[in-house]
Amino acid sequence: MAINLEVPRKHRALIDQAHQVAMNMLRPISRKYDLAEHEYPKELDVLAAMIDGLAESGASEGAGATGVRRDANGDDGKSAVKNGANMASVTSIAEMCWGDVGLMLSFPRQGLGNSAIASVADDEQLKRFEGKWASMAITEPSFGSDSAAVSTTAVLDGDEYVINGEKIFVTAGERSDCVVVWATLDKSLGRAAIKSFVVEKGTPGLKVERLEDKLGIRASDTAVITFTDCRVPKENLMGSPEINVEQGFAGAMATFDNTRPLVAAMAVGCARASLDLTRDLLAQAGVEIDYDRPAYLQHAAAAKFVQLEADWEGARLLTLQAAWMADNRKPNSLEASMAKAKAGRVGSDVTLSCVELCSSVGYSETELLEKWARDSKILDIFEGTQQIQQLIVARRILNLSSAELK
Repeated sequence: MAINLEVPRKHRALIDQAHQVAMNMLRPISRKYDLAEHEYPKELDVLAAMIDGLAESGASEGAGATGVRRDANGDDGKSAVKNGANMASVTSIAEMCWGDVGLMLSFPRQGLGNSAIASVADDEQLKRFEGKWASMAITEPSFGSDSAAVSTTAVLDGDEYVINGEKIFVTAGERSDCVVVWATLDKSLGRAAIKSFVVEKGTPGLKVERLEDKLGIRASDTAVITFTDCRVPKENLMGSPEINVEQGFAGAMATFDNTRPLVAAMAVGCARASLDLTRDLLAQAGVEIDYDRPAYLQHAAAAKFVQLEADWEGARLLTLQAAWMADNRKPNSLEASMAKAKAGRVGSDVTLSCVELCSSVGYSETELLEKWARDSKILDIFEGTQQIQQLIVARRILNLSSAELK
């Protein structure tokens, strides 16, 4: 099956709409909510309503947090190559993050928890949680990227699971309507016993303890949430309640195959914003980038800029490949981690290098370059750090298990 990573014609209108929103609605309030950390960006309510309307009408082409669902019945094995909801999501998210990453992460009903629900929920759960804003709670005080170390417990008691534990760094943890919580059914059975549960806000025992002050993405709230004898209906467990030791952690980790390309797209969008502005600022300083001349024959700043663009293009293409594979129902765990690793690293490198290239202008708050450098760093950390992604890629390429390659 051939792969074409050109932007699909059917998605161009959606991408253009996302770019207009980023330029005319997100950029103008970007600095405001960077300075007013923890203040809810009320301007997003109107935009969220517009996105909901587009989704209901079908005009959004399945883009957004819920667009990552793979249609199990949508491929007869003979159909043409698809550029579907995953491709629409990563391309539109990149455009929105060209505007502002923190604001994009603050959109109601577009949280990473929504992507998790779309990835693994059954049809009944999809309908029941439709219209909810879902955050995702994985990380705990005792671990960072090692998701298999989850110690939050879920114990079945009659028709309910009783959840106990603490989660940190929960994006949109205060503002969301519900939280997708990773918990273990039996710690002694290891990774295979880890499941995800949807816990609605207002459930007794769920408490938002505090909000974190952060380096970047300040418009997005990041919370610490505790669960104390928190009882949720057993129907809120996503996926099978059975513990399949042979399958191991694969069921829970399948969520990341869909969400990691989204985070890679965020880094791609933020980095492109820096490149676009830096090109303009260099031109104003008399440094023109000439693509018809070798880099070593140009100004040092121009040569550096060309190298940054080349790295950025590699990240963009890997992101599109991971999304394309998801749309065509191909296993993409390797490609999702490759995209996340490359885009996360390139995003930080590009945005910091652009600050350096633009000198005092880049470092000051007169432009958004310094903000994008702060925002981009988290994209190399959450949803699995750079080091974890490289470890996953190595395991896939060498065909080794997590026990064999740590």
